[in-house]
Amino acid sequence: MIKKMVFPHPYFSSNPKWKWFILLTVLIGATMSALDVSIVNVATPTIENRFEVPMALVEWVVMAYMLTLTVFLPFFGKLADMFGRTKMYNIGFIIFTIGSALCGISPNAYFLIFSRVLQAVGAGLLQANSVAIITQSFPKNELGKAIGIQGAVQAIAMSIGPFISGILISLLNWRLIFYINVPIGIFGTILALFVLPKSKRNLNKNNKIDFLGVFLCATGLGFLVLGIDQGTKIGWTSPFIIFCFLTFFIILPLFILRELKISNPMLDLRIFKNWDFSTGNITGFLSYYVLFSVLFLMPFYLEDIMHYDAEIVGSLLTPIPLAMALIAPFAGAISDKIGSRIMTTIGMTVCVIATLLLSFLSDNINIYFLTFIFVILGIGMGIFTPPNNSAIMLSAPKDKLGVAGGILNMMRALGLIFGVDISSMMFTTLKLDVLAQHGYFIESKAPFTIYRIAFMKGFSVSMISLLVVCIIAVIISFTKKSIKRTDVLEQNFESVDML
Repeated sequence: MIKKMVFPHPYFSSNPKWKWFILLTVLIGATMSALDVSIVNVATPTIENRFEVPMALVEWVVMAYMLTLTVFLPFFGKLADMFGRTKMYNIGFIIFTIGSALCGISPNAYFLIFSRVLQAVGAGLLQANSVAIITQSFPKNELGKAIGIQGAVQAIAMSIGPFISGILISLLNWRLIFYINVPIGIFGTILALFVLPKSKRNLNKNNKIDFLGVFLCATGLGFLVLGIDQGTKIGWTSPFIIFCFLTFFIILPLFILRELKISNPMLDLRIFKNWDFSTGNITGFLSYYVLFSVLFLMPFYLEDIMHYDAEIVGSLLTPIPLAMALIAPFAGAISDKIGSRIMTTIGMTVCVIATLLLSFLSDNINIYFLTFIFVILGIGMGIFTPPNNSAIMLSAPKDKLGVAGGILNMMRALGLIFGVDISSMMFTTLKLDVLAQHGYFIESKAPFTIYRIAFMKGFSVSMISLLVVCIIAVIISFTKKSIKRTDVLEQNFESVDML
C-alpha cells in the first residue's frame, strides 16, 4: 500500500523538491565520514613528534579508524534496518562529532586512538545509512543521479583528504583536522533532525541481533584487514601475518554456517543470490582497488622520478576527483534511462584505457599528457560508480537496504585497503629486486640512473596489474542483468516512515 511521506513539518511533505534537501543532509555525513579515512595520513609524522611516541603506535591512529569502520559496516546496516535508518543516521552524526572533539583534545596517542575508534563508529552509522536513505527518498527515474552525486562527493572527500590536511597542518595546527568536524557535525546533526523523515522500527520476535554473527563477522574481517595492511610492513611470512590469515580462513566458514543456520542472521547471505547485487559489489571493490592504487603510487612517481614538490603533486592529482565530480551526476541520470549494465561496462572500459596508458609511462612523460590520463581515469570512475551503486541498492530487498548500504561501503573500503597494500607490496618488491640485481641492497646507496630503472620496473608492472583488474571488472560488468524491479519507488514514494 502506498502511503504518504511523513516529515517533521506539514510544509515539507507537500514540497516535491524536499528530497534534494534530504540528499544535501546525507552528503554532509557521507563527506565527513569519507574525508576522515585519509585526512589523518599526512598528520602522522607531526603527531609522532608532538606525542614523542614510535611511528608503529601512531599508525594505529589511521588503522583504528579504518579497521573499525570496515568491519562493522554490515552490522551498522543491520541495526538501521531494525531500529530505523534515520534514527541510526542521526546517532551516527552525534557520535562522530563527539569522537572528533575528543580527537582534537587528546592528551596522548592512546586517547587519540580510542577517540578515532569512537569517531569510526559514528562514521560507520553514517555510511551504512546514507545510500539507503537516498534510495528510499528518490523515485527510480532520479535515483541514479542522486546516488551519482553522493558517490562522487564521497570519492572526492577521500581523495582530497591529504591535501586539506596538509594545508591545515602547515598553516595552523594538526588538531584542527579534527576540530573542523565539530561545527560541521553540529550543523549536520541539527539538519538531520529537522530534514530527514521520521524513523519506524522494524522489530519482531524473529528480528533480533545475532551477536555471535556480529562477533564472527567483525573478528574475521578484522584479521583479514590486519593481515593485508601489516603484511607490507612486517613481511608476509612473519608469524603474525600467517596467524591473521589462518584465523580469517577458520572464522569465514564458521560465520557462513552460522548465518545460514539461524532464522535471524546478522547478514542474510541469501541477498548474494541476486546476481546484480553480487557483481555490483565485486566490481565496486575492484574499482576502488584501482582508484586508490593509482592515488597511492602516483605521488612516488611524480616526486621521485619527475622531481615535483609535494605541494604540486597534490594539485596534479586533482583532475581525477574533479572529473569524477563533473561526470558522475550525468552518468547517474543516463543510467536511470538506459540501465546500469551499459554504463558500468563503459565506465570500466574507459578505466582500462587510462591504466593502459599509465602502464606505458616513461621517466620523462609530458605533464599535460599525464594530466589527460588522470582526466580519463576520473571520467571512467565517474561513469561507473553511480550506475553501479544504484544497481546494488535497487537489487536489494526493501527491508535490507541498510545491510545493502553497509556491504556496499564495506566492499569499497576493502578495495581501498587491498589496492594500496597489494600495489605497495608489488611495487616495492620489484623495485628492490632490480636494485639487488645491480648490487645495491640499500635503496639510498643506489645512483639515480639505477634507481630510476628499478623504480620504473616496479611501477610499470604494478600498473599492468591494475590494467588486468580493470579488464576483469569490464567482463563482470557486462554479465549484469537489467534491473526490472517493479516494486522500486516511483513518484509517489513508498512510505519513508519505514526508514
